[in-house]
Amino acid sequence: MTFLLMAIDLYYVSPADRNVLMLLRLPRTVTAMLAGAALSLAGLQMQSIFRNPIADPHIMGISSGASLGAAAVTLCAASSIGSRFHEISVAAAAFIGAGAGAAVIMAASKKVRSAATLLIFGVMLGFMANAIVAALQFSTDAESLKIFYSWSAGSFSFVTWPQIIIMAAAICTGCAAALVNMKGLDILLFGDEFAAAAGADPRHIRLLAMFSCCLCTGAVTAFCGPIGFAGIVAPHIAKWAMGSSSHRSTIAGAMLCGSIICLGADLLSQMSGTPLPVSGTMAFIGIPLILYILLKKPEL
Repeated sequence: MTFLLMAIDLYYVSPADRNVLMLLRLPRTVTAMLAGAALSLAGLQMQSIFRNPIADPHIMGISSGASLGAAAVTLCAASSIGSRFHEISVAAAAFIGAGAGAAVIMAASKKVRSAATLLIFGVMLGFMANAIVAALQFSTDAESLKIFYSWSAGSFSFVTWPQIIIMAAAICTGCAAALVNMKGLDILLFGDEFAAAAGADPRHIRLLAMFSCCLCTGAVTAFCGPIGFAGIVAPHIAKWAMGSSSHRSTIAGAMLCGSIICLGADLLSQMSGTPLPVSGTMAFIGIPLILYILLKKPEL
């Protein structure tokens, strides 16, 4: 019924207003919902496989790896890639970068048992990726640098329908992997020993979860820029609202919460006279919750 009313409204509005809605407003709304759902799903899985309540792609360095891959294409290879394949190449590079970051984190997790040390390792990995991106900026032209600065601020505004289709396809694949893996994620909450005793393979569960995280994080980072904190906030809200840590309910709940949070952050970013980067408004939402978790669980 709602869509019927929207279609009727679109019929009676002027062509200019219809273009604004279909080419600017609606793509922005869909992008925010997809990005929030994807990052929240990635954060939920990372919190489960590392058993750390403040693990997410942004903090653990996976977003930085995706940013490095996307920046390498945008800053160094944009002129040699045709416009037809540029969107796919950026998405592929972001996925490869996210996968590289995830591989390093997975290797470190086998040797580091402390959750706090692993988090610091992820933060340092992010700093290293950002340092490489900063070095790349000195070897590019002004036009590519301008595009990169706009992208690195984080925004849902400039994503087109073809990009949304690519993003949605990657996110749907990552979501399917998470749904297939949700029983394993439930078992892994009790530890590797319990998972092995139950007949599950902890290594396979982690690899499938990280594959899903890389797809979701890479797709969002490629087209929206680095968006942080949604992956931390939404899973905790979903677990609190559902009263359960079972992934059968929290996957859907976290994705819904993430979509709402990103839509709210995008609305806040537009309320000032000068639009703010979405990554900035997300920080205002996410950082207080992280501080609350750290104060509540000082052993982290």
